[in-house]
Amino acid sequence: MKSRNLIIGIFLIGLIAWGVFDNVKKQGDNPDKQTQENPTVNAKAGINAGDLAVDFKLTSFDGKEIFLSDYRGKKVLVNFWASWCPPCRAEMPHMEKFYKEFQDKDVVVLGVNLTFTEKSPKNATDFIDEYKLTFPMVKDSAGEVSDEYVVISYPTSLFIDTQGIIRHKFQGAITYSIMKDSIADMN
Repeated sequence: MKSRNLIIGIFLIGLIAWGVFDNVKKQGDNPDKQTQENPTVNAKAGINAGDLAVDFKLTSFDGKEIFLSDYRGKKVLVNFWASWCPPCRAEMPHMEKFYKEFQDKDVVVLGVNLTFTEKSPKNATDFIDEYKLTFPMVKDSAGEVSDEYVVISYPTSLFIDTQGIIRHKFQGAITYSIMKDSIADMN
């Protein structure tokens, strides 16, 4: 019985040691740490904090093609939303206030309407008019960008720094205060 307990104890100590080693190794591979001096060096393209944001091309509501990379050099808040989404409705006044305050400070808000989820594309344009939204808006008509970014809850917001690195990702509605703190954290 004692030898069995001894073997189990050694096994558990080995597991703990391996876990500590693996955690230390992962901290050394931390993309946030690697990207502090030159954010695009060693950053892999992806969809999570620390990743280089995956570029996309979508069409604006006035028919222009917009690439996410068009905004490189600026801080970007990408917001995935739908007109039928109650949290999106609650968030939009905060989003517009944030855009108006920060648009002259090299900050862009880019709204990505999940058009493929709308009953009618007109619902999205009516929503934009109802909330008097003035920041750039694009349509994800086929759901390809939301699939690429694995948007599973609405709204979802990404804060991307001037080098194209995702610094924050929020699922669910966020407030003006969270937006302001997230941008300030990217300085």
